[in-house]
Amino acid sequence: QVQLVESGGGLVQPGGSLMLSCAASGFRFSRSAMAWYRQAPGKQRELVAHITSGSITNYADSVKGRFTISTDNAKNTVYLQMSSLKPDDTAVYYCNARVGVVSYTYYWGQGTQVTVSS
Repeated sequence: QVQLVESGGGLVQPGGSLMLSCAASGFRFSRSAMAWYRQAPGKQRELVAHITSGSITNYADSVKGRFTISTDNAKNTVYLQMSSLKPDDTAVYYCNARVGVVSYTYYWGQGTQVTVSS
């Protein structure tokens, strides 16, 4: 079955960096679009970054220039490199996979907490 396991969250000071990882299994990773979402307390879940199977990326305006999404098909892993972190980046970060060709099924990881605070 499909599994997405995030890691790399934690506490970081403003201006610091973190890299999140999401190890995927149970589907054709190299042919799937992957994304990172986040959800802050009291707010809706929002898209942070997205990468297609062809490595085309897009980002939320709030993270452009600070976050980078990438994949390693040999490791079936998607990464989110976060830098210049701000307190507003504090949230639970979720990995998302879009699986399928004609019709799609979306899967979620369990989430990893990122807290930006001094």
